[in-house]
Amino acid sequence: MKYRTVVMYVEIGCFVSCLCGWILVSSTLPTEYWTFSEVGTVVLTTSNYYSNLWMDCISDTTGVSDCKYYPSMLALPVFLHACRALAVCAVITGFFGGVLTLIGMKCTKIGGTEIVNSRVTFSGAITYLASGGCGMITYSWWANRIITEFNNPNFRSQKFELGAAIFVGWGGSLLLICAGAVLAYLSGKEILPSCSTQRPQRPVSYTTARTRRTYMMPPPSSRVTLVPPLYNKGMDGRTTRATNKTDPTLGRDSFV
Repeated sequence: MKYRTVVMYVEIGCFVSCLCGWILVSSTLPTEYWTFSEVGTVVLTTSNYYSNLWMDCISDTTGVSDCKYYPSMLALPVFLHACRALAVCAVITGFFGGVLTLIGMKCTKIGGTEIVNSRVTFSGAITYLASGGCGMITYSWWANRIITEFNNPNFRSQKFELGAAIFVGWGGSLLLICAGAVLAYLSGKEILPSCSTQRPQRPVSYTTARTRRTYMMPPPSSRVTLVPPLYNKGMDGRTTRATNKTDPTLGRDSFV
């Protein structure tokens, strides 16, 4: 199997992995189970509290559930605003990374030359890495805060545990980072040989210029053009001598 075919198949696998990771990261935004807490007040009645970046929810064993959005945006802590911004950036950069990778892959042939395709693919891989990094920072920061509050004995408020959305986000971010790193390595490796092959073009142009210079020089056969005038002059001298010998001058006494 040729090297180009292997690289093409690896690029397709990395693109599919990054696309799955981006879908997983995007699915965590509307999911409510970022934090989870269970409180059993009565034997037959248990209340479940869960929340995410946008709302707080509660449900019980009777099937009644209620969700409420955060009432004020400015009253929220800076931690929550930063997590929202990072999560949205992860989704947006992942989308543009998919577009760039789809254009620059070898199986699509949309970008143009090999160098242009490699550069576009490298840009898409870097965008995927940025998306995975934003997602990993968001979920790790959220999980660190929840674990710190849970293990703090002086924390008197209700303690929460990690929800399912955190683990899904970790998996999606890990797929984005790993597949994006492999894609960046392959595309960067393709750029270097193509650039190195263009360097020996200077000697070629130099030899062509040199041949043009030698071609434009006057050929040595042009010196022969001076021979016919000399030869003609010699012939003219011989003919004049012959005419002088064959045609003697006659005086007036000869006719008499």
